[in-house]
Amino acid sequence: MLQSRVLVIALILLLSTTLPEVHSKSVFERDRRDWLVVPDAVASYVYEAVNKVSPRAGQFLVDAAQTPAVVATRNFLIRETTKLSIMAEQLIEKIKNLWTRVRGY
Repeated sequence: MLQSRVLVIALILLLSTTLPEVHSKSVFERDRRDWLVVPDAVASYVYEAVNKVSPRAGQFLVDAAQTPAVVATRNFLIRETTKLSIMAEQLIEKIKNLWTRVRGY
């Protein structure tokens, strides 16, 4: 039972490879393209909670989050999310320009 819980937490940490980075980012910062701040923050809080209960399980999570498969997956998600964010910003800008023309200003 404990192993399955640890594995679930390890999956939560899938998006968080560098835990100290999470604390340097603001979850509510505006104009932020990095949509992965929230999952990183959640993963950090989960890690802290697990580490308080069992430092050994916390170390397992850190090790699991730094495996090549997890790091590669996280980097892929960051790259693709950044592309989507840029495309969304461009779409919003085009809609604003179109709306300005329609209104005649």
